[in-house]
Amino acid sequence: MNLLERVRTCRFKRMDFGTAEKIVEKLLFIAALSSTLIVFFIIAFMFKEGIPALALGWDFFFGMIWRPSHNQYGIFPLVVCTFIVGIGALVLAAVIGIPAAIYLAEYSPAWLRNIIKPCVEMLVGIPSIVLGFFGLIVIVSYIRDSFGGYGECILAGWIILAIMTLPHVISISEDSIRAVPKEYKEGSLALGATQLQTIKKVILPNARSGILAAMVLGMGNAIGETMAVLMVIGNPEIPFIPSSILDPVRVLTSTIVIEIPYAVWGSLHQQALFALGVVLFIVVAILNLITTAVVRKGAMR
Repeated sequence: MNLLERVRTCRFKRMDFGTAEKIVEKLLFIAALSSTLIVFFIIAFMFKEGIPALALGWDFFFGMIWRPSHNQYGIFPLVVCTFIVGIGALVLAAVIGIPAAIYLAEYSPAWLRNIIKPCVEMLVGIPSIVLGFFGLIVIVSYIRDSFGGYGECILAGWIILAIMTLPHVISISEDSIRAVPKEYKEGSLALGATQLQTIKKVILPNARSGILAAMVLGMGNAIGETMAVLMVIGNPEIPFIPSSILDPVRVLTSTIVIEIPYAVWGSLHQQALFALGVVLFIVVAILNLITTAVVRKGAMR
């Protein structure tokens, strides 16, 4: 084979590789676009089905009575209870999770961290129905015996959701603390600060964006949780705004699960349940946008 034939052969091979790369690129683009289209179609379907209920306006968003049998679809108590349960669980998770993250990142020996960290991350793999069953049998019974009432209440929801939120708070917070440049810590210690002062004045302020992102992400997960909450919060027939953490409540997710089986297809009741899904989606989307903004702001700093 002479030199000219070799050049032609190499050129054809290069053209073949270029064609294959373009095909692979198109396939990857289609795969990425398909996930976006799936989300778009789900959102479009939810809005399409929920528009008649959303069109009720003030009576829907700020109505105080949710009673489908009387064509009353006020979701304000449901929204308030959803945020009460979510925020309370997040506070409880933060009280436990952030100190745990600080210990794992700054104080824990390597062998102990290698034991604790996998155990924390293992909580993510526990099915929510299993945690809900644990809460129903153990936590609800303990609250009933210790504080009175039915046991199925806000406090039980806080504890279960805090357990489910802990892995996100601990893992992301610890990663944020470890991401702080070592020079900051070493410089603070060299100037005479104690380790506790260094953590308080140097490390935590620089890891703040990651910790806040973990909190907001945990809030989104807590609000969107269904089965575990459904089993422990009581779900009264007529939702109301609670006055005590021992009161049973209903949240957006549990209302959809409870009522969708007997909602007549095409009825205003079913459309109102789809509208609840739209409201829940908007809340979680806003929380995710806040998380993204906080992370970007921290990266720019």
